[in-house]
Amino acid sequence: MKLATKLHLFMLGLALSLTSVIVSAQTTTVIKFSHVSPADSPKGKAALRFKELVERNSQRRIRVDVYPNNLLYKETDELEALQLGAVQMLAPSLAKLAQFGVQDFEVFDLPFAFTDKESVTRVTEGPIGKTLLRKLDSKGMVGLAYWNNGFKIMSGNKRLRVPSDFSGLAMRIHSSKVLSWQMESLGAIPLILDAYEVYPALQGGVVDGAETSPVNFYARKWYEVQSNVTISNHGYLGSAVVVNKKFWDGLPSDLRNTIDLAMREATVYGNNLAEEENAAALQAIKKLKKVKVYTLTEQETEAWRQAMLPVHKLLEGRIGKAIVYGVTRDADQRRNNPR
Repeated sequence: MKLATKLHLFMLGLALSLTSVIVSAQTTTVIKFSHVSPADSPKGKAALRFKELVERNSQRRIRVDVYPNNLLYKETDELEALQLGAVQMLAPSLAKLAQFGVQDFEVFDLPFAFTDKESVTRVTEGPIGKTLLRKLDSKGMVGLAYWNNGFKIMSGNKRLRVPSDFSGLAMRIHSSKVLSWQMESLGAIPLILDAYEVYPALQGGVVDGAETSPVNFYARKWYEVQSNVTISNHGYLGSAVVVNKKFWDGLPSDLRNTIDLAMREATVYGNNLAEEENAAALQAIKKLKKVKVYTLTEQETEAWRQAMLPVHKLLEGRIGKAIVYGVTRDADQRRNNPR
């Protein structure tokens, strides 16, 4: 073999061995992404889409391990776990974030503040939504995106048509001062339970009813322990994807950018999916012979709205008029486009 050929092969082998050393030395960043929703829910599917995008676009420099359905932590424990660095990413309900010192997030629980997906987007993608996410920095978290879970229905074992129908009923809520006021304004007794506790509580008569999205109602099989559903769309259910701040700040800028881009795409995917699957779940609920589905009339909706109106005033006193007015203004397209 000629000397030049031998030299060429030697240099090629050296280059390949150096490449191997570099690749083996390159560490993989692991993101533990924990959430409390089922894996086949819109949130669960959005988390898996995020995993797919990040791992592919980072050339496997990032690995995302997704833990759905309370596999790692209960709803009451997950934010503390994030702050301690036991997990790197969560998608908690907005009501949960309010409990960790950023009370402004309670504004998303206001009854009848939003009318549709577009009204939510005007707030979450606008200045107010971005400002709220930045407030999480002081709590050791970085807010990356808002994920929609849909609009709420009310369930019970009798028809819930007018506010007086709620009188004396024990109604399950997330831990939220606003939701507590909301139920009290209807004459109901609010009872705070984690998601996994609701089915047995309904089954055993500990609570009489609940509010949730159609997807959650159907996926968690609450139709087995509730006989009536009211399509009220009285409130919005949303989550925020948050990441541990120390972990985030320690990432190279190119990986942060990769995560940001993947999160944007997963958010669009998940939010569209939530709208589609809530509509499909509602149709599936209607087909269940044991569940009676009632849709509020315009007059009945207005009666609910008027009964819950004091909640807006109470929240203004709690977090300030500016944030409450700002959100309701941005959500209401008529205020943005006066004639």
